[in-house]
Amino acid sequence: MTSALLDRALIEEATKKSGLIWVKGPGTPARALWHVWHEGAACLVGDGPGEQPLPHLTDGAAAEVTVRSKDKGGRLVTWPARVVELAPESEAWRETVAELKGKRLNAPDGEAMPERWARECRVLRLEPAGASEPLPDGSLAEAPLPTPATTRRPAPAALPRLLLKKRRRT
Repeated sequence: MTSALLDRALIEEATKKSGLIWVKGPGTPARALWHVWHEGAACLVGDGPGEQPLPHLTDGAAAEVTVRSKDKGGRLVTWPARVVELAPESEAWRETVAELKGKRLNAPDGEAMPERWARECRVLRLEPAGASEPLPDGSLAEAPLPTPATTRRPAPAALPRLLLKKRRRT
């Protein structure tokens, strides 16, 4: 009993303090998501324009949540979760959205955000569904998810001359 309480306390404190969690749905790679800890669960908003994508999380499904340390960035705890989608405008939805709204950075619509979330987004709770998993011995690093974004471009033609010129002066 004491072990279960300590485990629950670890999950709650680590998740509360971390602004980012890694969530893995069934058969999908883990995604980094911002969240708020509210009433015993990690709460998320997404799947709308300008919000984080949550296609891998469906109501009633299982998920795996990995929490990182806010200061060092290392993995602290991994715990199983049950996904619960909140019905828009329900009492639980309103309470959760009030918490999420306070933590949402750079929202394009400010005070109208809850109405947009009700129309276009999903609000989810990730409720702990068991004991935390032991930390693995090795790295769980994976290749980045595919994306159309790119940062690699050909070097400008003058760049080699500019770099060589600076070296000659010193």
